[in-house]
Amino acid sequence: MPSEVALLESRTMRAEHLGRVDALDKVKALVMLPDGIHIRTEDASRYFEVSTDVIRQLTARHRAELAENGMRVLRGSDLRSYHSDMLSLWGEGKGESYPQAVTQLTLHTRRSVLNIAMLLRDSDIARCVRTYLLDAEEGWREGYASLDRRLTDVEVCLGGVGAALQELGPVLNRMSIRLDNLDRRLDATNKVVAAISHRLCDLSDDIKRIDGRVDDVVHELRDLRRSRRRR
Repeated sequence: MPSEVALLESRTMRAEHLGRVDALDKVKALVMLPDGIHIRTEDASRYFEVSTDVIRQLTARHRAELAENGMRVLRGSDLRSYHSDMLSLWGEGKGESYPQAVTQLTLHTRRSVLNIAMLLRDSDIARCVRTYLLDAEEGWREGYASLDRRLTDVEVCLGGVGAALQELGPVLNRMSIRLDNLDRRLDATNKVVAAISHRLCDLSDDIKRIDGRVDDVVHELRDLRRSRRRR
């Protein structure tokens, strides 16, 4: 597992954890401005329990990195537009007058606040955030390792199944041949039965014709006897 020092020193490693903004509220509730997106330098100092000067100095040293992760500085027309949008929201959310910056206003997103947490050395809150991130990463690594072991076990089982299927292959092939032979024999038997059935039908017709002829002969004999008696 990477150490806290490595997280403080490596920008690449910090970038790998910037998606875990949930870590901030896990350690301490982060109070956002009424827009729900930003906080000011003063809010960041209260969250990390350090002075605003500490946050400003850190911001100056790592301005480019923080800017990539959501920090922005408003001036001129951008600042006036932001103040205009915030006036009504601030009144509803805070119940007090909105403090307007005179010349510029630095705003942070959750992502840039998490970035600060991974840079700020002298803050117990920042240290707790880093610990949470690293512990969570270790938990993921253990979970992945467990999953990898389970997948390996499945592969071993499937390998055994594959070997068993290879052994069953010749047996199944022989059974298939025998079933084909049985099918052919059944077809031949059905043909014989059909032929016998046709012959029986023909015999039935012959028997009916013979019965008719016998009846005719019987009638002729009776008529002959009657004629003789009359004589």
